[in-house]
Amino acid sequence: VIAGLGAAAVLLSGCSSSSTGASTGTVNLSYWAWAPNMQKVVDVWNKQNPKIQVKYTEAAGASDLPPKLLSAERAGNGPDVAQAEYQKLPSLVVGGVVKDITKDVKGFKGEFTDSTWGSTTLNGAVYGVPQDVGPMMMFYRTDLFQKYGIDVPKTWAEYASAAVKVHTADPTVYLGTLPQDGGTFTGLVQQAGGNWWTANGSKWKVSIDSGASTDVADYWQKLTATGALYTQPFLTPEWNKLITDDKMLTWSAGVWAPGGIESIAANTAGKWAAAPLPQWKTGDAKVGFMGGSAVFITKSSKHPTEAAKFLEWLNGSTQGSGDLASISNIYPASIAGQKGLASAKVPDLMSGQPDFYAVAAKVSANTAAVTWGPNVQTAFDGFSDQLQAAQTSGGSFTGALAKVQNLTVSDLKKNGFTVEK
Repeated sequence: VIAGLGAAAVLLSGCSSSSTGASTGTVNLSYWAWAPNMQKVVDVWNKQNPKIQVKYTEAAGASDLPPKLLSAERAGNGPDVAQAEYQKLPSLVVGGVVKDITKDVKGFKGEFTDSTWGSTTLNGAVYGVPQDVGPMMMFYRTDLFQKYGIDVPKTWAEYASAAVKVHTADPTVYLGTLPQDGGTFTGLVQQAGGNWWTANGSKWKVSIDSGASTDVADYWQKLTATGALYTQPFLTPEWNKLITDDKMLTWSAGVWAPGGIESIAANTAGKWAAAPLPQWKTGDAKVGFMGGSAVFITKSSKHPTEAAKFLEWLNGSTQGSGDLASISNIYPASIAGQKGLASAKVPDLMSGQPDFYAVAAKVSANTAAVTWGPNVQTAFDGFSDQLQAAQTSGGSFTGALAKVQNLTVSDLKKNGFTVEK
């Protein structure tokens, strides 16, 4: 009977945390997320923690969840905990959805690198626990590198030389793709030591058209001018065909990339390997993030203490982060989770590189810190539009960045933010 009452309490709680399970002493938490097979991970927690039960609701996807969270929180029926991409977290903080959990999670900050932990920190306050990360790596076809007589480039200068060599040998073949999406480009800017946003209390500084960002733009424009780069977006039907036809040799992307490539060209399994990104400066091993997400506690949660315990287990413990890797098939943010993968079976695509996860962990340890602003999507959309316009008109990439700078600053001001010059 008691077990039945506990189950009923979970069902009646719905999407909110209004039911505390007082008759059984059970706290019921609701959790919204989109990571694959997350229900199975939650089941492990629920079996081990009868006093804190989690009801999982799967969202359609990363882009689908933020607007639903904003609406639910305003209506008073939001979840206790939820998942958000790192770049979406600041806008949810500004929207009043996310609770400051600095005191709740300080005990397990050491489970993550400083740069990873910094992805959930704004003005010194912590707003989430990192779940998965996407340190950038260069994925390459080992057989095609051998065919065209090129070595794995250790610097971006070597990458440019290799790109010209490959395309000269066969004009239908490309070493790589022009980074024309905001996620890839900002990852390369982070690697070069820059950030598009800086927070200072309630003020924001935008640096899209300065320093490291313009250096990265100049590099890619010069390489584009040689004709050696593929200049259309990745993961389009045309780009996918280049992959399947053995005409695209590399993809610089987050550690999650093998899954994407395998879905396109499963027949190339075993022919790929991963290496650290080429360096902007010889000896500087840092890389940027491309993708990743955190789990946060909502302001409306009636059980933040219990929610923090769940987050510590889910994202910080050896078991929880291990389950994220083995069950949800994501690259865990915690140091323990990444170390645990060292002995795991590598993705089929990378079967020719049995130390793939060891290489990934080493790269992840060198990720650069990043601050995301509250209007990332505006900047990313503007970047793609302006870069395409510059290619069409023959304009400069740095000129495109200046337009994105103005667009992003204007958008911040329009929405009531103070912007520093």
